[in-house]
Amino acid sequence: MTLPAPNLDDRRFQDLVDDAKRLIQQRCPEWTDHNVSDPGVTLVEAFATMVDQLLYRLNRVPERHYLRFLDLVGVQLFPPAAARTDVTFWLSAAQPEEVTVHAGTEVATVRTEHDEAVGFTTTDELPIVPCELAAVSTRLAEEAPTDRSIELRDGLGFEVFSHTPVPGDTFYIGLTNAVPSCAVLLEFTCRVEGVGVNPLDPPLRWEAWDGNDWVPCVVDRDETGGLNKPGEVVLHVPRGHVPSVIAQQRAGWIRCVLLAPEEGQPFYSASPTVSELAASTVGGTTSVVHAEPILAEEVGRSDGTPGQQFRLQRAPVVRSDEPEVLEVGSDTGWESWELVEDFTQSGPVDRHFVLDRQSGVLRLGPAVREPDGTYRQHGLAPAKGAVLRIRRYRTGGGSAGNVGAQALRVLKTSIPFVSRVENRSPALGGVDGEGVSDAMVRGPLELRTRQRAVTPEDYELLARDAAPDLARVHCVPASSEDPDPNVVRLLVVPGVPGDPSSQLDFLALRPADEVLSRVATHLEPRRTLGARLLVEPPFYRGVTVVAKLQARYDAAPRRLRVAAVTALYEFLHPLVGGPAGTGWPLGRAVQTGDIHACLQRVEGVDSVDDVRLYAADPVQGTRAETPLQRIELGRTELAFSFEHQVLVQ
Repeated sequence: MTLPAPNLDDRRFQDLVDDAKRLIQQRCPEWTDHNVSDPGVTLVEAFATMVDQLLYRLNRVPERHYLRFLDLVGVQLFPPAAARTDVTFWLSAAQPEEVTVHAGTEVATVRTEHDEAVGFTTTDELPIVPCELAAVSTRLAEEAPTDRSIELRDGLGFEVFSHTPVPGDTFYIGLTNAVPSCAVLLEFTCRVEGVGVNPLDPPLRWEAWDGNDWVPCVVDRDETGGLNKPGEVVLHVPRGHVPSVIAQQRAGWIRCVLLAPEEGQPFYSASPTVSELAASTVGGTTSVVHAEPILAEEVGRSDGTPGQQFRLQRAPVVRSDEPEVLEVGSDTGWESWELVEDFTQSGPVDRHFVLDRQSGVLRLGPAVREPDGTYRQHGLAPAKGAVLRIRRYRTGGGSAGNVGAQALRVLKTSIPFVSRVENRSPALGGVDGEGVSDAMVRGPLELRTRQRAVTPEDYELLARDAAPDLARVHCVPASSEDPDPNVVRLLVVPGVPGDPSSQLDFLALRPADEVLSRVATHLEPRRTLGARLLVEPPFYRGVTVVAKLQARYDAAPRRLRVAAVTALYEFLHPLVGGPAGTGWPLGRAVQTGDIHACLQRVEGVDSVDDVRLYAADPVQGTRAETPLQRIELGRTELAFSFEHQVLVQ
């Protein structure tokens, strides 16, 4: 079966005539007679006939020629993007010596009867540093820290906060070593004296010192009920943890800060008392990527001519934190060659190469004939017989890597003393490679921008070149209300895994710092002179909908309530919501009328009796008390669904 010829321009004779008449009204308003009897209209129809014949012949161009043209102008298929997440390696028991998880360690999902295992590899080495308790201190209100190590060693116990606790009281725990990226087990023996507090929601925050500030620790497990009973606390210490000096004791310090209670949150009426405490390292956390590393792969031998091509054994090649390096063997050892986007700026002695990530083809600099008949070398050609190898690259990627939390449970690389692995958060950022049909649509846009960001559409297109895994990209130019008229804001929304019919994880809506940096670095040399570029996520304004519905006689109220809540989450979703189903529009206000229409479309709803909107704070987990008919959104804001409530009668 032959490939269908693409329709490059679908305009016909009448479309051309109508376009010309519209332009006449704009450009020459004094020409008012547009009837077929007018000589000018006759000329318009004559030219439209000729253009229609040209378009017919243009649309006869085979798809192969069109693709060759795209290749000629440098349009390449986007490679797949690899999903990333953090994985925790848990030790079978606390070890006296350091346990190292090497880069390239493989973990995977569980293989089932219907699904193949999805593999990930670690990107960096993870040293799981052992630790023990070195010192403890307390700081009451604004006083200086007081060393409590002797009281703890003698078994006397001490109050970790003031006798009558006040916000700001701090309990310091010093470890023998700094434990960056490690999971620390704290074993407490406490007396139940911190009465009044909710053991499931104590007003405490655990932090670690990173050399500049106190950074929050993630609490994996707390069996003490807010330091009120014997039990264990497992903390995930941030990667920047370093030693410091507190109360004249140098140690790897972590601390527990007593916070001011939120509205309705119980507070301590007396301080908890700790009589025994032990610390140990039970695991470590590092980043993993849905890609397989390939090390020192030999790609071939040079024949000494310009424009050589070599194909890697594994394709596609996903982007990594560091660019790929080509090594060329010589009598003096291995020479490193630099990866570039193209050979435009390459001279005869520049050690440059180009890599097509989708196909895995590696190209060396060509020799181009000049008008005077001479040749200009764009990039050095390796000597004849020289061995070429890629130092390191990664292959894999794709949407299959967007696995959920707790999915990575198989340790494929055996590590002594490591008993299990888990990912506490879902993997994000996996995108399949671009298809030919998508590249055919993108080709004319590439010709329009020519790698220069002038209009908002140019910024958006070039941002997708740098990070194709982004779900939405919006360029918001400066307005007259902005204090700096030269600021260009590029708002990006990452792909969010999970069911769009339920509440999103608010933290998942923030792109990774690496993605923001990659987009900014790509756009910096392409922006207009004088423009100041800001790449950031939108501001999300929380919205809670409270509605009352009347069910039809044949509808089950419980099922109807679930269906109505699902419809609300989908309608206000940043990726699939909105009137068009392409994500809630940026800056569009949320109105009760839109919610009425959304709920009325739910199968089984007889009538929508009442709809109320409340502004919400998804970070604090609270909402306003006063209902609104309309929640305004700024130019850089999106709606975020937060705990909708529906009553069905």
